[in-house]
Amino acid sequence: MNTNVDLNNRPDYDQVIQDIADYVLNFNTPSREALNTARYCLMDTLGCGLLALKFPECTKLLGPVVEDTIVPNGARVPGTRLRLDPVKAAWDIGCLVRWLDYNDTWLAAEWGHPSDNLGGILAVADYLSQKNITQGKTPLTMRDVLEAMIMAHEIQGCLALENSFNRVGLDHVVLVKAASTAVVAKLKGASREQMLSALSHAWVDGQSLRTYRHAPNAGSRKSWAAGDATSRAVQLVDIAMRGEMGIPGVLTAPQWGFYDVLFSKTNKDQAIKKEEDQQFKFQRQYGNYVMENILFKISFPAEFHAQTACEAAVSLHHEIKGQLEDIERIELTTHESAIRIISKSGALANAADRDHCLQYMAAVPLLFGTLKAEHYDDSFHQQHPAIDQLREKMVVIEEPRYTRDYLDPEKRSIANAIQVFFKDGSSTKKVEVEYPVGHRRRRQAGIPLLEKKFRQNLSTCFPASQSEQIYNTLNHQEELESMAVNEFMNLMSR
Repeated sequence: MNTNVDLNNRPDYDQVIQDIADYVLNFNTPSREALNTARYCLMDTLGCGLLALKFPECTKLLGPVVEDTIVPNGARVPGTRLRLDPVKAAWDIGCLVRWLDYNDTWLAAEWGHPSDNLGGILAVADYLSQKNITQGKTPLTMRDVLEAMIMAHEIQGCLALENSFNRVGLDHVVLVKAASTAVVAKLKGASREQMLSALSHAWVDGQSLRTYRHAPNAGSRKSWAAGDATSRAVQLVDIAMRGEMGIPGVLTAPQWGFYDVLFSKTNKDQAIKKEEDQQFKFQRQYGNYVMENILFKISFPAEFHAQTACEAAVSLHHEIKGQLEDIERIELTTHESAIRIISKSGALANAADRDHCLQYMAAVPLLFGTLKAEHYDDSFHQQHPAIDQLREKMVVIEEPRYTRDYLDPEKRSIANAIQVFFKDGSSTKKVEVEYPVGHRRRRQAGIPLLEKKFRQNLSTCFPASQSEQIYNTLNHQEELESMAVNEFMNLMSR
């Protein structure tokens, strides 16, 4: 036998891809809790996007690739007058949603923001609804959007539970691309074969590196990377539904597949590849779990691993106010993931660098009693040298219990604690916050604050009457679910 040839037996689609497709194609029983939470998620996600419209560094990226392009049945970008093709509309919506790092979060072996998928979902649903109406067909409803959100959350979140993409240097937006591809394909009426093809292309794409999230290269790409991923999903579905063949062994192909090329890990102690680390692992079957347990960023526009640190800092603000020169050190006790992702010292180059710095995000509320998006701006940072003075006094310590509870599926805490020590030997109490206000365990307290956040975000973009109409629509489950997508998007437009 000639051993210098490849055996060309085309495989079936990888089981991981088939499982995603079958979940989406057969999904028809969302839980009432998941649907209700999805409504709040839609509310919060749209509000985050509207608030981002205040920031020119974000808005300069919006709009058609070719100026003054007119798109029949163009998808709307909430809070604007833009009508774009679905691919660019998905990019713009995704960019707005993620710009301020204020939308929902999922934390596990991998982390991410499942509402990033709303870019592709909303753009495609709006375009299809308008197109259907011109053809005498029924438009999609917001129930379709909520179900797509539940499925996208579930796919992204379940893939993240046991699989750490960041440990091999890949950005979590690969999961946005995969999840958006699946649900957009369903919205567009793809067959199983078309969906499998689109999903295979999502995985075969060269994936984003995390470089832009970490010192010393942290930058604003992290604010549009998810928009780029959900937009790419829309494009890949279009390609697949035009008849493009798939790549069935995209994950498992020896040497050339995703596992071998991008997901292999090197054991630093033995300097060998561990085969068991090269395959995706799954903790549970797809259902409603992720949406039901999603984490909302309610109080602070801050990377989620720092949310409880910010809460602790706010509670200590009045105790240390005016005593900056008397502080000897600040002990910030946290979990391993926070240390790996956002603990940094030295100069912070830009706003994106600051909103991914644990010490900065703790220092600002210690000093000012709050943390807002504007507090990351260059001008604010330059005006307040005390922020960096506090950062220099901080000692970051891992608490093993926090790390364990962070990964425990029954807890999923995101704990931080802060204690301030003074030069005279005295200290504040150690303030520990295990669950942020956006956690499922604090839903009852969190939802009124989430609604307040949404109202405030609406007021930055719309007149009072339109803001009230949008709020009332999103605050009534049945009314929202039955509403045509194009009518909802009319309401969200300027």
